[in-house]
Amino acid sequence: MTGKTFFNTIANSKVDILQVILDILEKNRWSYCIIGGIAVNAYVEPVVSLDLDVVVAAEEIDLICRAVEARFKVECFEHSVNLSSPKSSLRIQLQTDPRYRDFIDRASVRTVLGYKMRVASIEDVLQGKIWACVDKDRRKSKRQKDLADIVRLVEAFPGLAEHLPEEIRKMLL
Repeated sequence: MTGKTFFNTIANSKVDILQVILDILEKNRWSYCIIGGIAVNAYVEPVVSLDLDVVVAAEEIDLICRAVEARFKVECFEHSVNLSSPKSSLRIQLQTDPRYRDFIDRASVRTVLGYKMRVASIEDVLQGKIWACVDKDRRKSKRQKDLADIVRLVEAFPGLAEHLPEEIRKMLL
């Protein structure tokens, strides 16, 4: 079984929605990078995530929404635009939080479960996970997953530990 087949089976996909969104981004040459759990999977042993977190250039958000509205349900929130499809359990979240914008310039193409995509640098993926982990507005279960992702990254790349704030270090003891 290929990585793509595995991912689409887990996501209950009738259509390869992940490939659809990647193709739309690439075809239009829109600046983007993947962050979050799927980005963590680009650097360490994969763990299943049905969330695709994408940073896009601010000026391209409206263009992207118009380009995908025929295939995806588009919902706008304070710090994201969420895309979903009845053909898959994959949840796509376009991040609008400006803290992530510089991640795009440092991203590189990596392969995750058979998909080639632009992924944030490992330091930026870690930083995004730190922000998510300390965000008290997030559900505790989500913050625990973020902490687990931080641990996975630091175990595989011990030098990343120097980037951890004291608040996270205390959680790891």
